[in-house]
Amino acid sequence: MRRHEPQDPQASTPARLSRRTGEATLPGLTLRQQALVRRCCARIRAAGRWQEGLPVLLLERCWLRLSVVAVEELAQRLPPDCSREAPELVRYRELLAGGKGPLQAEQLCWQDFGMEACREAQQRFWLHQERGNHGWTLDRYLALLREYRQRLENHSARPLPLLVLARQGESARRSEHDLFWVGPETGGG
Repeated sequence: MRRHEPQDPQASTPARLSRRTGEATLPGLTLRQQALVRRCCARIRAAGRWQEGLPVLLLERCWLRLSVVAVEELAQRLPPDCSREAPELVRYRELLAGGKGPLQAEQLCWQDFGMEACREAQQRFWLHQERGNHGWTLDRYLALLREYRQRLENHSARPLPLLVLARQGESARRSEHDLFWVGPETGGG
């Protein structure tokens, strides 16, 4: 009699060893999805160098939907929150760091950019804070690209990025998209 263990898609380690085959598998994925992961890993191994068409996996846990998006299309498919990087807010933070008070920093920003532009930048920033973006900021997006390129150029295993998207809803405001690196040891090829 074989005992079935529940597979938790939120587990901190995305790969588990299959009792049947002895190879590493990704829990919660169908055989077809695991085959897709292996094909993507094979594409990365075959890539001679960094290129914008390399795959990134997106897993929507709620629907158990796995999709592949090219690096060059990732920002359109999963737009990072850039509201914090608005020039008006960057300048405001610089002024505060330089010793200016909040009111004086705001007035100087109004002079540099105009009151309306500063207000719009603040509104966009707070809207993104309220709505939540699951921690998917410009910094995280750029870090993923840097790490992907570095891993591709420096590792013979050439792992594939898998973004497990946070669940939508009230509690999702506090949860972040999780990034895992899938390679041969996780059944990726």
